[in-house]
Amino acid sequence: MKKHRIAVTVFTVVSLLYVLPMVAVAINSFKKNTYVRSETFSLPDSESFAGVDNFVKGMTFGNYPFAKSVIYSVLITILSTALILLFASMAAWFIVRVNNLICKIFYYLCIFSMVVPFQMIMYTLARTADKLSLNTPFTIPIIYLGVGAGMAIFMFTGFVKSIPMDVEEAAAIDGCGPVKTFFSIVIPMMKPTLISVGILEIMWIWNDYLLPMLVLDITEYRTIPIHIQYLKGSYGTVDLGATMALILLSIIPVIIFYVSCQKHIVEGVAAGAVKG
Repeated sequence: MKKHRIAVTVFTVVSLLYVLPMVAVAINSFKKNTYVRSETFSLPDSESFAGVDNFVKGMTFGNYPFAKSVIYSVLITILSTALILLFASMAAWFIVRVNNLICKIFYYLCIFSMVVPFQMIMYTLARTADKLSLNTPFTIPIIYLGVGAGMAIFMFTGFVKSIPMDVEEAAAIDGCGPVKTFFSIVIPMMKPTLISVGILEIMWIWNDYLLPMLVLDITEYRTIPIHIQYLKGSYGTVDLGATMALILLSIIPVIIFYVSCQKHIVEGVAAGAVKG
């Protein structure tokens, strides 16, 4: 019992340390810029309280509309996640069911891609994307598919191994081909892992700064993280109040989405680990 209380205390302190930066962002998003620097961790008072001015200033700063950045972020996140879920689940099913030497090599290459730091490939990736004209919000999902497929295939493969082969054999006897079997039988059974992988990919892509910054033409296309980075005035000065306000607006949807779906994350990871 004593060990249990110690563990609860330790994890509570760790959780508070993780939450503290988000609390600081929320507090400072309602402060005037000068007070963000001088009184970072104090609550806003009558003198330092800025109301919604920071939010208005952040969304109207410069000549690039914040709404446009939101649209591009949503578009890139949805398209990229959809591509990863579709092609990674199909690849995982093929790897498990065919299970020949080529499939095994491909699987281990996908696992290896999870180990390689993005910084090792980012310059060649950016140059290749530019040559292939993959530098728009409509084509960058192809790059996200290549970068994010490794983890998705790993999780999907673990789950497919737990699907009884008898189910697919019964579908084949009823006249289902491979495509119909996959979309009618396998995909519905993959639902827990699909939700889990989808949530993780959405959180990663929505918050990603480096890949869009390297690939996209930022004079024309900006995601929310890039838009926030350009909240600079003359001589490189940054309005921290407006910056904190936009950061708060960008993380609120992710927090709500994660909290409402965290049960599915646990279920999906557990399902994918049955025979992974």
